[in-house]
Amino acid sequence: MFKIGLKVRRDITSPVLRKKARSEKDGRVASRLFAIANILDGMDRDSAARQAGMTRQTLSDWVHRYNAESIEGLRDRPKGHAKRRMTPEQERELESLVLQGPQDHQGMLVRWRRIDLQAVIKEKFGVSYHERSIGKILQRLGFVRVSVRPLHPEADREAQESFKKTVGPGSLKSFLNTPKANPSKFGSRTKHV
Repeated sequence: MFKIGLKVRRDITSPVLRKKARSEKDGRVASRLFAIANILDGMDRDSAARQAGMTRQTLSDWVHRYNAESIEGLRDRPKGHAKRRMTPEQERELESLVLQGPQDHQGMLVRWRRIDLQAVIKEKFGVSYHERSIGKILQRLGFVRVSVRPLHPEADREAQESFKKTVGPGSLKSFLNTPKANPSKFGSRTKHV
């Protein structure tokens, strides 16, 4: 079967590529430069890739980028973040809505939940988010999840206060004054062999 060799641009020689690789701070770029220099010196693609710690296909991809963009094409491109779907104005409006609280909204909510905010955002701005993304947006806006102890609707405040008075600090003192147990008196007895 006829093999077609990998074409590499030859405007920069292999000694120059090796020199640039030695002075390169990014190890990945240096490895790619050495691999391309090896190809320019006549090494086959398999060996050049193995010496650089990559596969043949990966080396081919880097050679194509090198041919198109020269040495700068061997650098990793920034990944970036997905573009935000809500405008900054909409986010500010959401922030003020959260600060107001849900009492003005639908009359049924006691506190905001992410699922409720998800519905409000969908209705108001026409943008749909996953419930988890709502939490990330709120965190970015400076809100933290606060959870209060639940209060039972039938709780008797007077009974709770009288219980606090009877159990008060005296019981804590008696707990603190209990003598510590001797560790040797716990567990099963052992006998010498």
